[in-house]
Amino acid sequence: MEKNKISYITRAGIIAAIYVVLTLIMGNLAFGPIQVRISEALTMLPLIDSAAIPGVFIGCFLANIFGGYGLVDIVFGSLVTLVAAYLTSKMPNRILAVIPPVLLNALIVPIWVHAMSNAPYGMTALTIGLGEFFSVAGLGTLLLIAIDRIKGRNNF
Repeated sequence: MEKNKISYITRAGIIAAIYVVLTLIMGNLAFGPIQVRISEALTMLPLIDSAAIPGVFIGCFLANIFGGYGLVDIVFGSLVTLVAAYLTSKMPNRILAVIPPVLLNALIVPIWVHAMSNAPYGMTALTIGLGEFFSVAGLGTLLLIAIDRIKGRNNF
């Protein structure tokens, strides 16, 4: 039992660390009215590993400390990721698993990004949504396919 807890915490920690690194290497493109976070590909992982739920939440929380939107993004942006990760874990397949992170990030994150950047909400929602779709549907799906192939499964 103790070994399972250690494994779970370790997986969550690794996912968090990868999220932070992938976000920070994107620089300003990971924050702002036009944003693409390749780290958001990791939001597909809750579909196959529950440790990814706290992993992407903690990773997002830590990455947002370095962003330009302060406490509101640190707290609420991270909570959006937590809810999206949980909902993703409940989805029946990869296609539907894309919906929670894309929809929640496209609709909620622009609330404070538009207010703090003076960019129009609609345009901000569109650009964040498109960046999220690219990362989650594109890169996230490729990530799950790669994991399946490594594990010898053919689930696509």
